[in-house]
Amino acid sequence: MRYGIGVDLGGTSIKMGLFTGNGDIVDSWSIKTDVSDNGKNILIDIAKSVSVKLAMKGIDKKQVDGLGIGVPGAVSRGIVDKCINIGWDKVDIVKELEPLCGIKVYADNDANTAALGEYKCGTGADYDGIVFLTLGTGVGGGIIYDGKIIQGFSGYGGEVGHIKVNYDETEPCNCGTCGCLEQYASSTGIRRMALRRLSKGDEESSLRSYGEELTTKDIFIEAEENGDKVANEVIDYAMEMLARACADICHVVNVEAVIIGGGVANAGDFLLDKLRKEFERKVKYIAGDTKICLASLGERAGIYGAFYLTKM
Repeated sequence: MRYGIGVDLGGTSIKMGLFTGNGDIVDSWSIKTDVSDNGKNILIDIAKSVSVKLAMKGIDKKQVDGLGIGVPGAVSRGIVDKCINIGWDKVDIVKELEPLCGIKVYADNDANTAALGEYKCGTGADYDGIVFLTLGTGVGGGIIYDGKIIQGFSGYGGEVGHIKVNYDETEPCNCGTCGCLEQYASSTGIRRMALRRLSKGDEESSLRSYGEELTTKDIFIEAEENGDKVANEVIDYAMEMLARACADICHVVNVEAVIIGGGVANAGDFLLDKLRKEFERKVKYIAGDTKICLASLGERAGIYGAFYLTKM
């Protein structure tokens, strides 16, 4: 029996999956991300955890064809440029991790690997080309066309969260510029807009009762279940910005489907209906042809996609 391993490296936890050679998942587990000392122990911890799991399963490393890993940063030729939330600067993941775990290593950006997971095993399996957007604390993205990840020459392909969608914005994004998609369509962005809206007026809104404890989930609940005007207008604007970015991307790469994942996507059809409506307003030649769908793999997309890196 042949095997492969998928690793999804996050700022708080590292998810891992053991797969058969044909992509059936055997086991999945996670460990805490040790960000101390600028994350110097992260790759060591991954190698140790993989070795322990293989030993528990009675699997020799010679039976493992490869280990794929998705990391929160731009990756080119196995080298990540920077991973701010785990303390890494430039790290040659392949060169450092291979000798630690004794397995062939393949690395890419975590949004790219999640996109690949959805493309191979999730909603994207029905399409030849997809744009995958993950709406969480930030906005990540990946573009898969004809079975290949569009990485770009330095690994920044698919970095859709920093498409500029509002030239009138005065507050800076965490990247330093103003008006990025991430400032509107992420969970932090939607919450930011709601709090800003409430602070600038005295209009009635059920959102006021939450105070500073307001979450994006609360905003969606008040919009959908209670019909709150402010909540709906904030979400409508977020979907307008998201639709603007999706339309621009699709006019360039002309994929068959845009797939939405991440925590914000838990709003389901309520979010999707608003996004589709705005998207149709902003496209011309591809109107009606490009599908807007929800991701189906959830948090497992990353480990599935990381495994499939070993097959590319």
